[in-house]
Amino acid sequence: MSSPFVSDPHQFYQTQDPSPGTPVEPTSAEIEQGFASGKNPNPLPKIFQPLKIRNYVAKNRMWVSPMCMYSAQDGFSTDFHLAHYSQFAIRGAGLILVEATGVLPEGRISPNCLGLWKDEHIDGLKRIVSHLHKYGTIAGIQIAHSGRKGSTIPLQLYGTRDSLRASSEEGGWPDNVYAPSALPYNNDHYTPKEMTIDQIKKVQQAFVNATVRAEKAGFDVIELHCAHGYLLHEFLSPLSNKRTDEYGGSFENRTRMVIETVRKVRAVWLQEKPLFVRVSATDWVDGGWNSDDTVALAKLLVKEGVDVLGCSTAGNDPRQKIPLSPGYQVQFATKVKENVPEICTVAVGIITEGQQASDIIQNDKADAVSIARQFLRNPSFVLSTAHELNVNIKWNNQYERGKLKTKYSFV
Repeated sequence: MSSPFVSDPHQFYQTQDPSPGTPVEPTSAEIEQGFASGKNPNPLPKIFQPLKIRNYVAKNRMWVSPMCMYSAQDGFSTDFHLAHYSQFAIRGAGLILVEATGVLPEGRISPNCLGLWKDEHIDGLKRIVSHLHKYGTIAGIQIAHSGRKGSTIPLQLYGTRDSLRASSEEGGWPDNVYAPSALPYNNDHYTPKEMTIDQIKKVQQAFVNATVRAEKAGFDVIELHCAHGYLLHEFLSPLSNKRTDEYGGSFENRTRMVIETVRKVRAVWLQEKPLFVRVSATDWVDGGWNSDDTVALAKLLVKEGVDVLGCSTAGNDPRQKIPLSPGYQVQFATKVKENVPEICTVAVGIITEGQQASDIIQNDKADAVSIARQFLRNPSFVLSTAHELNVNIKWNNQYERGKLKTKYSFV
């Protein structure tokens, strides 16, 4: 009998076959029992069915959203990030997106955000990717530029002061905040400088360079952050983009920055690897970016080789009026899915229950769900959803003794 461990004892890694989060067929005894009673096993809920995107197959459709942890210095990942992302892979997440990672130092949201603007960042991220792969999880990273919402204090300091602005003494970059137009998000943020064409091209190249580094780190998926009021979203929305050149004004001009960036990233990203884009499908402000714009953009993104569209909302204007309720943003993924069937859609937004998540996928409202805060509350969300839905699922080998017993149901 061969050893289940890797050859190098310093790695001490036990192979997981199948990987955690993978559905396990009912035992022969359960099948025999079901057929003896004239019943058939329940079909596997769609949320636990695999999803193929280009050359990659997500083992289930419960994915971890990128969530800023504000735990880096000079952009470098740490042991915290390794432990943080690994916990979700160990417990069966199908795909994990590493948090918004700045393509330039001034592209970070805060001085404590991750970065990918220099080669020295690669090794730390490679370590995380390697660990996610050991558990059969697709490893993705969201690359981003903060635009006018940059140089702010980390989330942990919110509420401790009157302004969110991070000074140069705190590691901020108050003199290097820029955006499509010289309009601040609000009084808590710095007033940005309007970008020159040269700066636009520099940022686009920074996304390309970060993509090349992400490939060297071994990531399977790149997601471009075009949501939540950060730079690429700022170009899309007429509320934040008041330019009069080829990057402002009409829909075609306002989408030019995103389309050009996507095109350049796709050109250097391996063709067998999926490319994601995250958008805010609406600004929730009259006269702002809206769901019809998102559908029109999705049609353009498909032509540029984008495979998956994550549909979030808001973050670009403090006048936003958000109708918060469970699953309130799912409607936007559904609208894109119905109008642009060539692209996979991901639903987000107050998805907290296993049955709720399953219903979204089962009813074809989206192709996958990307969950954020509920994974922080319950890193075992995939495992608990399997128990809730009565699905026999593989647990991590080392945790098998704690597995919740599932009696396979029959209909």
